[in-house]
Amino acid sequence: MEKINLSVITASFNSEKTIESTLNSILNQDCSNMEYIIVDGGSSDSTLLIIQKFEKFFNDAGVVFKWISEKDTGIYNAWNKGLDLAKGDWISFLGSDDIYLPKAIQQYRKQMFKNPESDFITAKARIVSNGILEREFGTDWHWKSFKREMKILHAGGFINKNYILQYGKFDESYRIAGDYELLLRKGKKLNVIFINQFLVEMNADGVSNTLIQKALKEAMQARIKNNARSKFFAHIDYYWIFFKISCKRILHVK
Repeated sequence: MEKINLSVITASFNSEKTIESTLNSILNQDCSNMEYIIVDGGSSDSTLLIIQKFEKFFNDAGVVFKWISEKDTGIYNAWNKGLDLAKGDWISFLGSDDIYLPKAIQQYRKQMFKNPESDFITAKARIVSNGILEREFGTDWHWKSFKREMKILHAGGFINKNYILQYGKFDESYRIAGDYELLLRKGKKLNVIFINQFLVEMNADGVSNTLIQKALKEAMQARIKNNARSKFFAHIDYYWIFFKISCKRILHVK
């Protein structure tokens, strides 16, 4: 069977409270033909000590382990640094407070073999806050809904390196919605595979309405930039989505 080389990239900054769980979740996967890249933003806590401790564990598991620590200008700057180091055919971005659920990589690999020409493989995530399940996220991809709202899961999903080579890296002018903007570049021809399983757990501690509003504004700008929506309808989408999310958070509806 043909080998598929994977790259998983994590951006970190003062992540001592969460990154160990992230690292363990990767080590508990099928790590064959995998490299793991950490791009740290110059942490001042014990994050680097944890990374250094785990380097041996990854080496023992046969994982190519790369890490750097230097100041960056934001998460997309860090991810682009990771892309410059990545050698994999498929590339994933996992937050320093997110984890892969058991056998997640195995499920992604199955779809890579079945759909080698796809652009992006995504799944479902459990989003937790203070250790409590807050909501579930992730759905099948349809251009009609995707051009209006980012409803597919980017964290932990795998993007085909050929897509990056053709459409470029992340736009670092974005602070939150750069992953959405990247996937919008191909428009309705984007080839997305959806795995209807929970493969990732994300930490939503401290996510405020202000941050959500900023993300929605950036997403609106991304739609306009890539001609996914006109300015008029992009603004309508923004207000409607913010209203829905605010109501759900107030009413604690999952």
